[in-house]
Amino acid sequence: MSSSPLSIRGLTKGFEVGTVNEKIALDHLDLEVPAGQFVTVLGSNGSGKSTLFNLILGKLFPDAGQILLGGEDITRQKDYKRALNMSCLYQNPLRGTAPNMTLEENLALAYTRKASRSFFAVNRADSAYFRDLLAQLDMGLEDRMKTKMGLLSGGQRQAASLLMATVAQPSLLLLDEHTAALDPGAAEKVMEVTEQIVARDRITTLMITHDMDYALRVGERTIMLDAGHLVLDLTGEERRAMTSGALAELFYSKSQRRRAI
Repeated sequence: MSSSPLSIRGLTKGFEVGTVNEKIALDHLDLEVPAGQFVTVLGSNGSGKSTLFNLILGKLFPDAGQILLGGEDITRQKDYKRALNMSCLYQNPLRGTAPNMTLEENLALAYTRKASRSFFAVNRADSAYFRDLLAQLDMGLEDRMKTKMGLLSGGQRQAASLLMATVAQPSLLLLDEHTAALDPGAAEKVMEVTEQIVARDRITTLMITHDMDYALRVGERTIMLDAGHLVLDLTGEERRAMTSGALAELFYSKSQRRRAI
């Protein structure tokens, strides 16, 4: 698969609409992400980040608006159909893997999205390919292919999960704070590998993070959500000149201004 542009047009999603507990998570959100672009996504709790991801993944359906991937309208497409073209990696290293299966078996299962829709069978060529991929992580995982996933450390498992999410070369990759639960050393290594894989395969990528340094250092564009609105969109020289401290102050001022309206 090749990377694809993502178009979000007028996306709106509310919860408990018409009650005293009504919450509008996304409010006519527009967002265009060109094919191969790596976008970091900032926003406080309740800003709409998770709702956006869940709508893209098909775990929720919007009240209004459209989601297009590669020009195809996937707004109401079933989540299992979308899974053939997109991957998501979460904060919890235990999520999305089979702990009682070996590392090799987990990779093979993920690889079937590209190689075959039938149940997997690891051949020598696939095994050698997986070993080469794991060796690139420089975490000693190529020697642990027969180890059950549940016995790996958090950092090793998250790095392996990243390979699982990208081995079939998805059109779109969603990263939901995928380094937040790791120790600083492991987080830095996983982020380094993330950048390498996304750059190599030019995968269209959205990465939620609360880390202002990662938000500005990783990828090529930074956006901020607040109360379901896109309140900041940084690229190019403006992004390169931005500091994490200035970014935090800017977001705070924008958030406060919107809440005062």
